[in-house]
Amino acid sequence: MKKSILALGLCTVFAASAQAANWGYEGEHGPEHWGEFASECANGKNQSPVNIESATDADLKDLQFDYEGKVISLLNNGHTLQTSLEGSNTLKVDGKAFQLKQFHFHTPSENHVDGKEYPLEAHFVHADEQGNLAVVAVFFKLGESNSTLAKLLQNIPSKDQNIAIKVPFDADALIPSDKEYYRFSGSLTTPPCSEGVRWLVLKDVQSISPEQVKQFANVMGENNRPIQALNARVILENQ
Repeated sequence: MKKSILALGLCTVFAASAQAANWGYEGEHGPEHWGEFASECANGKNQSPVNIESATDADLKDLQFDYEGKVISLLNNGHTLQTSLEGSNTLKVDGKAFQLKQFHFHTPSENHVDGKEYPLEAHFVHADEQGNLAVVAVFFKLGESNSTLAKLLQNIPSKDQNIAIKVPFDADALIPSDKEYYRFSGSLTTPPCSEGVRWLVLKDVQSISPEQVKQFANVMGENNRPIQALNARVILENQ
């Protein structure tokens, strides 16, 4: 049953959702109503995003990124801006290989750290051969313009439009060089909110200019699910 639920979540993340007309981020289609058609959004006990605080020191193994491919296009699916990739892009976690399927963005950030919200968060979504998911989250803080994001934002697609990137760039271009991280068990942050997702939130923060934040926000609006209860979960961190 768990694998079938994750497979359902995988389909939702990787393709346009059949329920796209039924959910959004405000009004009668907002997060407080998602549970009306996706029960796990309302009844799940390990939901994402979370506020990361009081993390427990742990002997976590280093994340092993082996991204060899390129980012080749950008899709506006009506909920977020989402990339498409080519080539082999692998993350090794718990001795398993997870393939990078796409990464997408949220304004402002969905996860918080000690109550702090960031203007942008990227989610790198990976899956293993059984359909289990691992999401690497990267925060962006206000500062200098980000040259990699500038390549993405050269041609911003309209809703339901997929645009080729003029200058494809390395899949790992937005991954910080310092890969210390927080880890917890969570869920998809969009319907069907399937649980069993490995969340790996990088501590190092990338830079983004106010104008670039505005460009994302103009397209996506505020597409962040509210913080969810941690319940009995423990957040781990490596040093």
